[in-house]
Amino acid sequence: MAGGLTRWDPLAEITHVRSRFDRLLDELGGQDHRAWMPAIDLVRHDDDLVVRVDLPGIKPEEVRIEVEDGILTVSGEHEERRSEKDDDGRFLRRERRLGAFSRSIALPSGVDAEAIQAEPRDGVVEVTIPLPTDSAKRRIEITPTAGSDGA
Repeated sequence: MAGGLTRWDPLAEITHVRSRFDRLLDELGGQDHRAWMPAIDLVRHDDDLVVRVDLPGIKPEEVRIEVEDGILTVSGEHEERRSEKDDDGRFLRRERRLGAFSRSIALPSGVDAEAIQAEPRDGVVEVTIPLPTDSAKRRIEITPTAGSDGA
């Protein structure tokens, strides 16, 4: 029988115990009702800002899109629907998200909230935000005054 010394690392033991404890709490139901954040893409397309929010399996009526004080918020809650057939089913592993979700994005100043449109498409909610025109933007030239040396 071969013998050898193994160096004991107390931090590795603590990390392992914490990982197992977290997994236990998730399995006891804590994970299903926690908030989660869906992935988003933010793209400028011509004169629009387009926000794509990944919400697979979420129905449009479960999603709220609001603009308040220059902040766009996409939020909602997805609840599990059970039929009588699956009441006896037991999950061995559950990775699909349930519960509340929310994402917020600061909008550029001058955005008209009434012109924002949203459309669900293949598990992604696409929010189109028309950007304000640049007509209000102008460049101001700095003109030196007589006698200044620029320093």
